[in-house]
Amino acid sequence: MRRNLIRSIFSPVFFIFFHFLGFPVGFLSPNLWITLLIVALTYVGVALGRFPPLRSNRTTIALVGVGLLLLTRQLAFSDMGSYLDIDTLVLLFAMMIINANLRLAGFFGLAGNALLRLTRSPRLFLALEILVAGLFSALFLNDTICLMFTPLILELTLAIERNPLPYLIALATAANIGSVATLTGNPQNMIIGVASGIKFLDFTLALAPIALLSLAGIWIVLIKIYPQEFSKHSTFKIQPTSRVPYYPSLLIKCMIILALLLIAFLLGAPVAESAFIAACALLITRRVKPEKVFAEIDWGLLVLFAALFVVTGSLEANGITAILSDLTAKTGLVNAFSLSTISLVLSNLVSNVPAVLLLRPLVAGLENPIPGWLTLAASSTLAGNLTLLGSVANLIVAESAARRNVRLGFWEYTRAGILITLFSMVISVIWITLFLW
Repeated sequence: MRRNLIRSIFSPVFFIFFHFLGFPVGFLSPNLWITLLIVALTYVGVALGRFPPLRSNRTTIALVGVGLLLLTRQLAFSDMGSYLDIDTLVLLFAMMIINANLRLAGFFGLAGNALLRLTRSPRLFLALEILVAGLFSALFLNDTICLMFTPLILELTLAIERNPLPYLIALATAANIGSVATLTGNPQNMIIGVASGIKFLDFTLALAPIALLSLAGIWIVLIKIYPQEFSKHSTFKIQPTSRVPYYPSLLIKCMIILALLLIAFLLGAPVAESAFIAACALLITRRVKPEKVFAEIDWGLLVLFAALFVVTGSLEANGITAILSDLTAKTGLVNAFSLSTISLVLSNLVSNVPAVLLLRPLVAGLENPIPGWLTLAASSTLAGNLTLLGSVANLIVAESAARRNVRLGFWEYTRAGILITLFSMVISVIWITLFLW
């Protein structure tokens, strides 16, 4: 044990020491294969979420990847800043501040409680749950919706002795699909919005129909897979009566600022700048301590994005993305189907955000990139429903359920996820091919 400890500490130390003394360590200049190897290992680690021998997560793995690229001189330290997509990072940060204020105001609790009071029919409740989760995910980050609504869904279903699993699957898949509809629905859409320059309203008009039709697919699939839970004559035994705490003044302030933000989006104002100004307006307060707001921000996610921007930037810096783009362009096979297929595979191999970063140069190089951007946005998001590991939103639901002794297993989720993904991807390809490409 002591030997392993010494080795784990001193092996990288000796390597770095000799590197900075100028001794040759085998590869100290930009090299296509070395870059590919480091980037591949980084993406594999990000996809797995950890490297088993180490105490690591996606953020630390991405940072170590950047460190290896610097150490082997595949990347210049002075160039790192140029690879950061500041607009995307600012937009994500601003939306986190907005979501934090909404949570502190009690908005998500009120919305969830209202949903639970509306119906006693499992089929109707499932439809309303899917619609509300999809709508809220379009307006806010899908991960936030899953984080806030999972305890409410569990509380209801367990209290009335219903099977919580189909409702949890509905929440995760609806949050992913609903987020397709807007530039602010999920992180990968934010990246695409900044890179493409597509206006908020134009993006929504193009992809909202895909989201709405795909949400209907969730209901159909779950009704068929869980016939006993959703039999036509089944009803809930009781209605929830718990009172949800909320803070009227902060809630009203959030609603006003959100309304103004949506108006700014619809009028074509810059998305990142508008969201940042709205977040700053919410930070002007005499009652809410800044520490409470900043405690809600996922700083690790922001660092992960920054590191992934740099890792992907190394592919561009060393000419790898240009080679791939040239090869793809020569084949002439870039269309809604082929791009959706590539995105589906990559998103489930390395997760949707890295997949978008990898495919971004390819789409930007198309003769008419707008349909390509819309295809990438839809496919990378819809791909997240394929398996339980396909998106962070899915994992949030599963982990929250596990803390309440409800197990949403991989295959339990995936048997519904595969059908929902195929249904939504077919709709997406047909819609984009007929009306957008």
